[in-house]
Amino acid sequence: METKLYNQQGSEIGTVELAEGVFGLSQNFDLVQQVRVGLLANKRNPVAHVKDRSEVRGGGRKPWRQKGTGRARHGSRRSPIWKGGGVAHGPRNEKDYSQKINSRMIKKALRTVLSAKLRHGQVTVVNDFFLDSASTGKFKSIFQKIIGGDIRNTLLVLPWPDGNIIKSGRNLGVGVENVANMSFINLLKAKKIVFTESAIKKIEK
Repeated sequence: METKLYNQQGSEIGTVELAEGVFGLSQNFDLVQQVRVGLLANKRNPVAHVKDRSEVRGGGRKPWRQKGTGRARHGSRRSPIWKGGGVAHGPRNEKDYSQKINSRMIKKALRTVLSAKLRHGQVTVVNDFFLDSASTGKFKSIFQKIIGGDIRNTLLVLPWPDGNIIKSGRNLGVGVENVANMSFINLLKAKKIVFTESAIKKIEK
């Protein structure tokens, strides 16, 4: 399968061949959702934490004798029904939300997302993308020519990290990633994805 190839000026200069096994997969919403939920769960860092009745201070002495006072019986002031007592069934920071995700699932889900993005016209391939120095203005000018519109919530994928490009794009709402560290979640959220031709070849390998 083929798609159009552009240069940094946004002009079409030819076509590029794409692997059917990476960009030609059918839809699989269940797999994509399962991987998405699992990755988000693995990033979850629980911080909310309350003390239960065994951890709050005090409560060693019985508030009053069991019988004869006319009041309800109680054994400790640290009971959850007392003010200042422990919390019953509250959030605990030792809870583990992580889920197991097989590497084959992630790879197939990634290819499924790339295929869907290409089908919906959200993938653009450029022959190269480079900057002589870090410049937000220059980056914006070049990227707008390639995208042809709003560049927010877009993603640029390079074959390897480039400090000048990363520094230039981070203030514009443009994500810059390299093939080795591509984020599945960022690919899924991006409205448009720009790949360099060399990045495409590296992904297919």
